[in-house]
Formats: sequence, structure tokens, C-alpha cells
Amino acid sequence: MSDHISGPRALAEPIADITDLYVFPSPERPGNLVLVMNTLPFAPAKARFSDGLIYRFRLRPLSVAFGGPAPFNVSSDEFRFDCVFTAAEDENGDAVIEQIGECTTTQGQSVSFKVDDVAGGSAHGVRAFAGARWDPFIMDAPAALKTIATGELAFRESSSIYLDGKNVLSIVVEVDCAEVLEGVELVAVVATTLTRGRHNVPIERVGRPEVKNLLLAPKQFDQVNRDLEIRDLYNNEDAFHLAETYLGAYRARLDANLGFWDSLDGKTDWALAADGSHPLTAVVLADYLSVDVTKPYAERGSYFEIEQAVLAGKAHETCGGRALNDDVMDLVFTMLVNAGNGPTITDGVEQSSAPAGTSFPYLSNPNPHPPKAPEHHH
Repeated sequence: MSDHISGPRALAEPIADITDLYVFPSPERPGNLVLVMNTLPFAPAKARFSDGLIYRFRLRPLSVAFGGPAPFNVSSDEFRFDCVFTAAEDENGDAVIEQIGECTTTQGQSVSFKVDDVAGGSAHGVRAFAGARWDPFIMDAPAALKTIATGELAFRESSSIYLDGKNVLSIVVEVDCAEVLEGVELVAVVATTLTRGRHNVPIERVGRPEVKNLLLAPKQFDQVNRDLEIRDLYNNEDAFHLAETYLGAYRARLDANLGFWDSLDGKTDWALAADGSHPLTAVVLADYLSVDVTKPYAERGSYFEIEQAVLAGKAHETCGGRALNDDVMDLVFTMLVNAGNGPTITDGVEQSSAPAGTSFPYLSNPNPHPPKAPEHHH
């Protein structure tokens, strides 16, 4: 599951668990950028947001770094979009019918909106929606976990999304780039949840899909930190400034797990550096979505294209980012296993059974009867 249940704290506080981040130019309104943060795995159709959290999108301008260990240099300038919500329950603990959200920009301008109102609210070049939606994530998660457990590719030609029909709580913020991100072309995007109040403690952060669950969670291949559950430490980090404290631990874990994925087809496609590090480790640790806001919306094939172009020393061709209907996991598995030098490694799932649309708020209506969460999931 992309970033669903990605660590002990996310399991303990599902309301603060970010399941996915999507960023794409608006297919409906060129010149606008759409930011989507999905939270609360297995959300009921009438679920409400927490009034104890800040749901934050962080955006920073990027410049290309050809020949560097990571593809980009990240600016210290930051655009923030903070979404907060009124209480979901009254004094008696009864559910409040109408929950109100508010999204505030770095400049302190805000737009308010009613939860579950598909029109959302608009002001100051920002449009915002929040509510339960059909989870658009596309992947056969049990097969991926079986692959890690057995050391053999467990994907089938045709498969299904794990517990398809799940809902999530979605926040969609659409910004007018000319008005709100003036002069920015290439931008890095991260989603975070933090406690709301005087001290804002980070709980979760998400950039690219499956970094934590596929690349940081497995312990058995890592000879350095073999018994360390590393994901909560990773969630605490500032995505744009990893502290030195645990950097060696993240690198050891990624070098080991990236090596495992590369070994699955019986050959080495990623030549290690002289110090034994995997060439993708530094790329993975630059854990944010990169998007070119000047390029048009692409339904498929743009995810990770900018990074791949920079690594190859050439100009990128797409908007990058990550669109809702893009089956990015086939690209991820193929890149990990054969570096794109062999056949496509597919997990046998190609699309959601309720694909996203091309008009605001883009994600499909929630499933009124979603599948129940399993009792014990990792």
C-alpha cells in the first residue's frame, strides 16, 4: 500500500496517516497546479477530519543538478498550504453534521470550504476541497509483500487491487500558478501531517509512493540495522533537510533493499559505487514529487520522468509529478528490478475500478460500502 500504515505511529494514529500524495497540472484549467493528500486508510464513507491536525503541503522551487548524487538542488524558499478543520464532534461526542475546513497560504490568505462539498471553496487563487473519496491507489500489495518474504517475484499477469473499493479522506488544493507560485517552473512537493497547537509535532510525511513500505520497512537484508524499525525516524525528518543523525541508517537500509530488488531477475542492473552504495539511494532520499508547472497535464507516464531525464543528462519532456490514474508501480518495480533494461515488471493491476475524473475535485465519490480493514495489517 503506497504509504498506507507506514510505521508504528501511523498504525497507532490512522487519522494522521497519509496514504498518498499526487501532484499534477490541472487537466481542466491549464496554468493551475493540483495537490492531493489522501489520509486515513479504510475511511468510512462519512469519515471526518481531525481538528487536532495541520494537513500541510510544502512546495519548494527546484533547479536541475546534472551529475550530482541527487537530481535537484532545492531552494530555501517555501510555499505552504495549511489545511485545518473544525471539530468533528460536539460536547456530547455526537458527530457534527457540517465540518468546515480552512486552507491558508504562506502569505496568510485563506479559503474556507465545507467538508464533502464537491464545489469546494475558492479565494486568492486557491481552490480547496476535502472529504471522503475512493482510494485511487493501484497495486497488488500482497504480491509485493510476498516477493519480499520469499525473494522471488510473486506478481501475476492479471491481479486485483488489495481490498479494492477502500475510501480515504482526501484534501485537494488547486492553485493558480501565476498568482500563487509566481515565476516558479520546477517545484518539489511534500505532504505532511502535524499536531495542531502551540507545538507542531510532525507525524507523517510523504513524497514518492512506496518509499517507506517497500524500501525502508524490510529489515532482513540490512546487515547494519537489522532489528531497527526505521520508518518513524524517517517520518520525523524534514524532507528537504535530512539530519546527519540517522542518515547512515537510512543509507544502509536503502543500499540493502535496493540491492535485493535488483537481484530478483538474477542479474545486477545497478552497478554499485566504489563505496558500495546503490546509485538510487541518494535519489530515493530526495523524497518529494517534482513537477514542471509549465508543462501540460499527462494522464500517464510522467511520474519520475524528470528525475530519469536528469540522471540521463538530458532535458525532461513531461510535467512529472504524479497523476491519479497513472499506474506508477509498474514503473517503480521495473526500475528497481532491471533499471528499465528488461521487460516491464507489472503487478497485474492497471487501473482503479473507479478511475479519477478530469474535473475538480478529480477523485471519485466514496464507496458507500467500503471493505472492512483487516484485523492485522503491516
